[in-house]
Amino acid sequence: MAPPGLLVTGASFLTFPGLHWGLRLLPTPGPAARDGWRWRNLCVSLVHSLLSGIAALLGLILHPQMAADPIQSHLRWALVLVAVSVGYFLADGADLLWNQRLGKTWDLLCHHLVVVSCLSTAVLSGQYVGFSMVSLLLELNSACLHLRKLLLLSRQAPSLAFSVTSWASLATLALFRLVPLGWMSLWLLQQCHQVPLALVILGGVGLATVGVMSIVLGIRILVSDVLRFRPHPSIPRHEKTRRTRTRGDDGPVTRDSSTINLKD
Repeated sequence: MAPPGLLVTGASFLTFPGLHWGLRLLPTPGPAARDGWRWRNLCVSLVHSLLSGIAALLGLILHPQMAADPIQSHLRWALVLVAVSVGYFLADGADLLWNQRLGKTWDLLCHHLVVVSCLSTAVLSGQYVGFSMVSLLLELNSACLHLRKLLLLSRQAPSLAFSVTSWASLATLALFRLVPLGWMSLWLLQQCHQVPLALVILGGVGLATVGVMSIVLGIRILVSDVLRFRPHPSIPRHEKTRRTRTRGDDGPVTRDSSTINLKD
């Protein structure tokens, strides 16, 4: 099983950068044109998240035995899907290293490293594919996060579309991120006697890392999108003046937190 899986991973590693390059031929929305690389990177990530997340959900619904026996039971196309995801995360990590400063992307690179380490186990061994399919449910939430960031880049916040996307991000974070993470953690604890210790440690570290990042992510979205744009009662004029800092004749200085980097 390993050679075909590695072949698919290599093909995926080349395909997603090709998609990134092909997006150069399409127009970029005006406000996002100043950061064209970021726009294309998020579009490629959105394609992968929709592909892997929807396929994983349909696969687990149509073939629930993959969740009942996540070690041995799987379909051949499920292994292909996992290999495609490994290739994507490797390609995206290389893209981030090439185009972004390490200080801005270290959290994403750590996330990608953990994910690649865990998913590669399934690709190389042909086992734990069902477990990997459950983990790919997280990509349904990632799709909402990528769309949210695309709306931010195109200056569509605040708007109805952005509000709907923010709430969808929070809802899918709970349903397709925290719930699968909880299920995987519980399964790993219950089956630790039949799983090699090295894989228990690797899986435990990966689940803990992604879990903490997911909780922080949810809090940041809640604060920056929901609480920040919630209507407030009118503020007395003298209080508003006291809370607004000015700089010469350049007008009030405000802080915009809508540019928080929330790519998963």
